[in-house]
Amino acid sequence: MARLLPLFFIFSLFFSLSSSKTLKRDVKALNEIKASLGWRVVYAWVGDDPCGDGNLPPWSGVTCSLQGDYKVVTELEVYAVSIVGPFPIAVTNLLDLTRLDLHNNKLTGPIPPQIGRLKRLKILNLRWNKLQDVLPAEIGELKSLTHLYLSFNSFKGEIPKEFATLPELRYLYLHQNRFSGRIPAELGTLQKLQHLDVGNNHLVGTIRQLIRTDGCFPSLRNLYLNDNYLTGGVPAELASLTNLEILYLSNNKLSGVIPSEVAHLPRLTSLYLDHNQFAGRIPEALYKHSFLKEMYIEGNSFRAGVNPIGVHTVLELTDSEFLV
Repeated sequence: MARLLPLFFIFSLFFSLSSSKTLKRDVKALNEIKASLGWRVVYAWVGDDPCGDGNLPPWSGVTCSLQGDYKVVTELEVYAVSIVGPFPIAVTNLLDLTRLDLHNNKLTGPIPPQIGRLKRLKILNLRWNKLQDVLPAEIGELKSLTHLYLSFNSFKGEIPKEFATLPELRYLYLHQNRFSGRIPAELGTLQKLQHLDVGNNHLVGTIRQLIRTDGCFPSLRNLYLNDNYLTGGVPAELASLTNLEILYLSNNKLSGVIPSEVAHLPRLTSLYLDHNQFAGRIPEALYKHSFLKEMYIEGNSFRAGVNPIGVHTVLELTDSEFLV
């Protein structure tokens, strides 16, 4: 009898989903999106009800859940189908969305400020599009957000300080855009942030300005600052990031000597120092570090006899790194 209960529950849930109506708000929003998207998506979206009506299945890429007597859209994943045009603003009427994935399309223009309406959103993936303009401060209203992927677009302006008001944020990918100005030091207050990637932008300032308070970035594991215009040295305060595993500083204008405190990062596995203006010696303790497997130093002014660790390969992001 006990074994039949899970099956009964699954059957009851399926029956409830198939017999319940979809909230009119979500039906209207998805049909507006359908009207604005390319033929590849429209071809796969059959019927008027995006959650399915019993005779037809839910639309491809649409996930629905039961809330009370109605079905609501909780996930929308429409990626790699060559969607052309502006960000579909009707998406911001899907107020129960927890995941929005429109990556690898040809979306253009800005992210609308109405994005702040999606209070339940946990994952926002817009990488590999042609989006541009400044980021709306309203992204800071997405208090449930854990993953934010905006890499490989043409966003400009400063990185919004409002990101620091996202208490659940764990992964922040801003790689390969046109951001300028300084990296907001306020990001250091994010208690759960594990991965910060701001590489390949036009950012200025110093690392010391980013790591300026005790206890900042307590959970950070990966810090990608490469291919910007950062100046100054590597501060000894960096040693306070005790969970850091990857430090990627390549292709900036950093200078000075590498402080011995860097060797005190207990979990450090990869250290990219190449193509800067560093000088002097590498601390001997780094060569004796228990976990350091990669240290790349070419393109600097280190003293003769300073050697790298490992074989230099360019760090590249693969799709698998974005899977959640």
